[in-house]
Amino acid sequence: MKETSLPTRIDPKQFEERLYNEWLEKKYFHADENSNKPPYSIVIPPPNVTGSLHMGHALNNTLQDILIRFHRMKGYEVLWLPGTDHAGIATQNVVEKMLAKEGISRHDLGREKFIERVWKWKEESGGQIINQLKRLGASCDWDRERFTMDDGLSNAVRTVFVTLYKEGLIYRANYIINWCPRCHTALSDLEVEYEDKEGALYYIYYPVEHSDEKLLIATTRPETMLGDTAVAVNPNDDRYKHLIGKYVILPIVGRRLPIIADEYVDMEFGTGALKVTPAHDPNDFELGKKYGLEEINVMDDSGIINENGGKFKGLDRFEARKRIVEELKELNLIEKIEKHEHSVGHCYRCKTVIEPRISMQWFVKIKPLAEKAIEAVEKGEIKIFPEMWTKTYFEWMYNIRDWCISRQIWWGHRIPAWYCDECGHINVDYKDPVSCEKCGCKQLHQETDVLDTWFSSALWPFSTMGWPEKTKTLEKFYPTSCLVTGFDILFFWVARMIMMGLKFMNDVPFRHVYIHALVRDQYGQKMSKSKGNVIDPLIMIEKYGADAFRFTLAAFAAQGRDIKLSENRIEGYKNFVNKIWNASRFIMMNLDGSLDSIDFDALEMEDKWILENLAETGNKVEKHIKSYDFNEAANEIYQFFWHRLCDWYIEFIKHRIYNNVNKKNALAVARFVLEESLKILHPFMPFVTEYIYKNLTNNETITFGPYPKHEFNFKDDFESIEKVIAFITNVRTVRGEYNIAPAKMIDIFVKCGDDFKNLINEKSEIIKKLAKIGNISFTGNEIEKSAVQVEKDFTIYIPLEGIVDLEEEIKRLEKEKKSFEKDIKVYGKKLQNDEYLKKAPAHIIDKDKKKYEEAKIKLEEIEKSIERLKKLC
Repeated sequence: MKETSLPTRIDPKQFEERLYNEWLEKKYFHADENSNKPPYSIVIPPPNVTGSLHMGHALNNTLQDILIRFHRMKGYEVLWLPGTDHAGIATQNVVEKMLAKEGISRHDLGREKFIERVWKWKEESGGQIINQLKRLGASCDWDRERFTMDDGLSNAVRTVFVTLYKEGLIYRANYIINWCPRCHTALSDLEVEYEDKEGALYYIYYPVEHSDEKLLIATTRPETMLGDTAVAVNPNDDRYKHLIGKYVILPIVGRRLPIIADEYVDMEFGTGALKVTPAHDPNDFELGKKYGLEEINVMDDSGIINENGGKFKGLDRFEARKRIVEELKELNLIEKIEKHEHSVGHCYRCKTVIEPRISMQWFVKIKPLAEKAIEAVEKGEIKIFPEMWTKTYFEWMYNIRDWCISRQIWWGHRIPAWYCDECGHINVDYKDPVSCEKCGCKQLHQETDVLDTWFSSALWPFSTMGWPEKTKTLEKFYPTSCLVTGFDILFFWVARMIMMGLKFMNDVPFRHVYIHALVRDQYGQKMSKSKGNVIDPLIMIEKYGADAFRFTLAAFAAQGRDIKLSENRIEGYKNFVNKIWNASRFIMMNLDGSLDSIDFDALEMEDKWILENLAETGNKVEKHIKSYDFNEAANEIYQFFWHRLCDWYIEFIKHRIYNNVNKKNALAVARFVLEESLKILHPFMPFVTEYIYKNLTNNETITFGPYPKHEFNFKDDFESIEKVIAFITNVRTVRGEYNIAPAKMIDIFVKCGDDFKNLINEKSEIIKKLAKIGNISFTGNEIEKSAVQVEKDFTIYIPLEGIVDLEEEIKRLEKEKKSFEKDIKVYGKKLQNDEYLKKAPAHIIDKDKKKYEEAKIKLEEIEKSIERLKKLC
């Protein structure tokens, strides 16, 4: 039942969950593939099933929900398809840690039992993030929720794998890959995170065979020398030309290594001589292939030195490094050790330092797929926002390497390949083979590796809609309209979806890609548990409500700029939610249940002004949402509601309401403007707008709008009220500058033309009320000992005698001036101290800079005020 007023105070806990459940119950978010409405669709970047809501998710899904709710209100048939990713390595790690607490490992259970345990965990504990997204207000079509290992998606994965294999685009080969010794699996290039670390550059002598000469080589990883099979120099390097074709003796190991020449060697780095370890460096691997060098793997899959490491067998790679360096020193084969900062690759999951390693793996031959994906962006079939990411996309796509898709774990889509025990032939087909297609043998065993998680995610836009079946959902909603994602998965996921969409759907998977920035702390630092600067979205929602939290994220989501977030900012927008509540409550209390329509023939000037503002705001917000300028859209509606509607229009009409002067029409306009404002706000603040809207109108929900689209022709009246506002603002400015008490009534003189004089006379009552003016007199002369405000249409004189004690005011300001001069001296001294700037944390220095700049601005204002007052004395 519709209420006629709102409670005195807003409490989001009283309505957020109730409203969300009502939306679900009434299927407001369900997409109808049989609808005649134009389609608008987004597939959610599927969060890991192990995940919980963090700031990146909160921003990403808030922006998606704004787009979804906006287009739903614009009359589109909207599909926001949700789901979660099985997250192979991450999920396996979670379950393995649980097993470790029970004193067992996955190997104790065996593959099938372990997979059962993962599924059990998924059903009981996985997917909590879905409920957290609901707390945020995400209006997904939950009836269509998918999981990357659903039967349907598994069928899609198999179809794609087999098709690519039969076309020769998937192959198996020995190749150097990134290996995580902790997770015991291969990682693609994109799953390696590089971090600058201070290490060392070791200068080691390699004795030249049959000579007293020693070749000096620089390396950052001495432990890999156990696998050296050559030394390389640049053929143009005069220092080493006489050594090309000779041999060196590998220290400690004693192996003969040929000295080869290749232009790949950088003559400027280190000594210009390079140790070549084909089994433990990707560049050395390529050199090894080129010159037919032996590949000697000296580590096992845990990063422990193996039998090829001789006396160092059984040592961890980093311990082996220490022992090797010690022995080289004893042999006088170390010239020096220099500090050296270099980029070190880490596993994106467990942060272990990765180890390049030769291994038999499955790969996708990527260049044929990449060519069409490049063309799609070049032709504008896909547009990337902000534009700067397009260049990054091209740079990566033009230099793309084959994609290693096999992972040595158990949880995931198992590779559908069977090896014949008799002839070794690999059998790959759409159905499990019962015999070898080559020799007929029935003794087959399946590949134990699973597919990279990103392989199934690459199919997400069409596999979730039923592909390889030709479904109505696909027909209606593919390609999707937009993808909202972070820049960190532009290549992990976005590029691969484009490649797979073009390959299997003959169309791009989405028309637009919006890349949002990072959410950092208030000082611009990355949020991390170790720094203790993480802001938990769920705590913020609990404390301030989902609407305030969402609006804060949108208000700071400027294209290409990271968000500096603090709890104070969320609290600030909670005040905006309170403002919306209180303004709505004021209007509804005075309506007393009335739903009178506007009498357009009886509109006052301010009524036309607010209607014109409303139309302009709706158009601007729509434009900004469509161009993904979320911060601009949020700012437009904030400025309109807080300042134009609350600060001015409601204040304009209060005297009409209280004095019953054209009251009915004032309230009809106010009710209409409030209703339309709630619609503009709804994509950003779904809960509070729904609650107020249901109580303001006879309508069931605000969900379907329609989104405001108005055109009025009130430009003249609009300009007139803008002039009235400027007039009141100028008077208020003087009151503030001269510290005139808010309740003190003042008399003013105005010099202006007849048109403006008529306007003031017409609106004198409201002007006097809002500017606290006793009398307004018109003059053609200057008024002495007055504060003066000059504008294009008017000059205001405010006599200060008897209102302001000029001498006392000067004394007060002089006292304030000294205080700010002291601040400038203190902070200026700190900011000129090099030692302080080196040692103090960045956020403390930023705070000091801010205080210094604020003090300078205040001092300048005070000096101007003193100067003004002295002229009046």
